[in-house]
Amino acid sequence: MFELDADLPAELVPLAWLVGVWEGSGIIAYKLGDEVREHEFGQRVAFTQDGTPHLQYSSTTWLIDDSIDPEARTSLYSEIGYWRLSRRLGPSDPGPAMLPGTGDPVFTTAEAVETLRNERGAFDLEVLIVQPGGVSELYLGEVAGPRIDLATDAVVRSATAKEYTAATRLYGLVDDHLLWAWDIAALGQDLRTHSSGRLARVD
Repeated sequence: MFELDADLPAELVPLAWLVGVWEGSGIIAYKLGDEVREHEFGQRVAFTQDGTPHLQYSSTTWLIDDSIDPEARTSLYSEIGYWRLSRRLGPSDPGPAMLPGTGDPVFTTAEAVETLRNERGAFDLEVLIVQPGGVSELYLGEVAGPRIDLATDAVVRSATAKEYTAATRLYGLVDDHLLWAWDIAALGQDLRTHSSGRLARVD
């Protein structure tokens, strides 16, 4: 059963159900023309926090192939990022870069965080994710209870990256499992199903 960390910053309470390490499996099924690229994969995801009002995120995946030794994982993909409630940063927030904040933090109580709810009663989110293939994504979305909906606001690619123009991601907590789905627009295709997974908490 999930227990709220008493040391969690107040701004992270709406995201508290994500905190921890999750592991499981999923399916890639991406249609390119008449071809569907389909594979099963394993995944390990970690959402951690260091006392600041954001979650640190990392994900690693590996191909599942029954024809090879299950201990000999074939690495597939990894990504890292940061998740936070969307609000204008003020003088008390650190940054830019390593400049420390000045004055007292504002959103340190549940009552103060409640003022950040949007007109739908959810909390707006900003999520930054970096892929090792030269792609950086800025997602905007919202968390409403144990559900998160995200869509890219910007995608930045290096000159050597493969074509990748937009994405959406959906996360939900169902029967103590983290379920997710990821749609992408890439390699000349419009936005379409890419992958999904089901993960169990392992710590």
